[in-house]
Amino acid sequence: MNNLGNILIKKSENSHRVKRPTQTGFSSPATYYAEPRIDLNEVLVTNSSATFFIRVVDDEHNEVGINTNDVLIVDKSITPKRNQLVLATVEDSFKIIKIDETSLSELNIWGTITYIIKSTL
Repeated sequence: MNNLGNILIKKSENSHRVKRPTQTGFSSPATYYAEPRIDLNEVLVTNSSATFFIRVVDDEHNEVGINTNDVLIVDKSITPKRNQLVLATVEDSFKIIKIDETSLSELNIWGTITYIIKSTL
């Protein structure tokens, strides 16, 4: 008869774990440098309670450099000056108008455009 009941199993001495990479040479100077995120509200908005972000949905305003999907930052607390762009209500819709001396008195101005964020897509 064979004596198979007393077989011992030996644990392998080989390690199959993934080793941590070892650094050679000098570390990159940018390893611990992290650029903070840009907060558009902090950089572009002066009066947050009166400022609105509005996306343009058509190409009606190409003559002033505003295209589809551009984002307008409009501040309602700023009084517009000559040659500034404003968002005005004309016949129950919004229109982008460049201010001159004659148009200032006859428009219903909703707000002054302070920035235009261009869409590249």
